Amino acid sequence: MALIEIDYKEAMAQTAESLASGGILLTSQKAKGKPNSMAIGWGTIGSIWSRPVFIVLVRPSRYTFGLIESSGEFTVNVPPDELKDTVMYCGSVSGRDHDKFAEKNLTPLPGKVVACPIIKECVINYECKVIHSNDLVNANLDPEIVAAAYPKGDFHRVYFGQILRATRQG
Repeated sequence: MALIEIDYKEAMAQTAESLASGGILLTSQKAKGKPNSMAIGWGTIGSIWSRPVFIVLVRPSRYTFGLIESSGEFTVNVPPDELKDTVMYCGSVSGRDHDKFAEKNLTPLPGKVVACPIIKECVINYECKVIHSNDLVNANLDPEIVAAAYPKGDFHRVYFGQILRATRQG
């Protein structure tokens, strides 16, 4: 199927539903390196600073963290229901030790506006450039969230990625 360029707002509801019901794939890579995808279930899409933005959270311990830090970009890819097991797999193994694209037969397609690839098998893709990041601060979080999500103190970095291009399969 061909990719059709869309306004990011056209896919917001479907993207939010996928985030909440099984997760989506965040892809990154170092310059001239192999791509890596990790599963994410926490994120949001909208408008900040009069720009379309995808906000994602990545722990510093994750392999993807270093890739985003070095490249300053990422893609967000919404899989079809048939790839739920792939999302689970990408969330359970590290790109330090596994080539998830090869192991799960994912096809990287070159991004048009970022060097990081999108995933051909996904139904929606967002190409994003980091325009801001900040670390979550324990003292500023609700204690119930800290207890539930951060028992080891491994707080996320929050990346604000300006959506430069959005596509869907058509």
